[in-house]
Amino acid sequence: MKLGLVLSGGGARGAAHIGAIKAFEEYGISPTHVSGTSAGAIVGALYAAGIPWSEILNFFKTISIFQTTRYARNMPGFINSGKFYDDLKQFLPDDNFNALGKELFITAANVIDGTSKTFSKGQLIKPIIASASFPGVFTPTEINGKFYIDGGTLNNFPVEPLKEECDKIIGIYVNPLKKITIKDLKYSFAVVERAYKIKVASESMLKFPDCDLVIYPEDLLKFGTFDMKNVDAIFNVGYTSTIKMLEENKSVFI
Repeated sequence: MKLGLVLSGGGARGAAHIGAIKAFEEYGISPTHVSGTSAGAIVGALYAAGIPWSEILNFFKTISIFQTTRYARNMPGFINSGKFYDDLKQFLPDDNFNALGKELFITAANVIDGTSKTFSKGQLIKPIIASASFPGVFTPTEINGKFYIDGGTLNNFPVEPLKEECDKIIGIYVNPLKKITIKDLKYSFAVVERAYKIKVASESMLKFPDCDLVIYPEDLLKFGTFDMKNVDAIFNVGYTSTIKMLEENKSVFI
């Protein structure tokens, strides 16, 4: 059976994907195809390369996003995305989709023409970095003369590449929409940010029916996009939520 796995973006909350992978292993579930964006692209690529979940978790816990050596100089962003190449190269020495043990699809957004791009062949590391380049924080990534940013900008739940390829699909969405009150919207930028989050969530949730099983850990609401100090707790939420869903939906994999 060809089993697809969709991994959404979500920043630090992407560590929940790693917890889900641990749960899959315990239940003997092994996806053959992976589609990811942003944090989901990082986890998905390392998973497709055969990196154990424990090492992927350690990568999330030890990568220093805000080191001064990574600050961008005279570039559109605070952090130079290119500085993460060597970190990923340690795990992906061949830097090519063909070297992976699973079929992998990574989405990124073309910041110039506003189109979504799905990468599935050729060089691997730059598409990963591009897909995870949160707008305004990380610099755009140049690939073949075009510039890309966070894949979640246009597609935060990239199920599309798997629909024709897979017999069944599992989706993991780690970017739940937090409940707020009008008092939380004190400033104009807060309203703009809220509007963006509503758009991303609504577009993603419309695609949940394309999956045979969706894991949507609402306990992730307590964690922020850059909440790197709570990676272990986020991982555990992903693990326990996945175990619960697998127990309740055993028939899906029969």
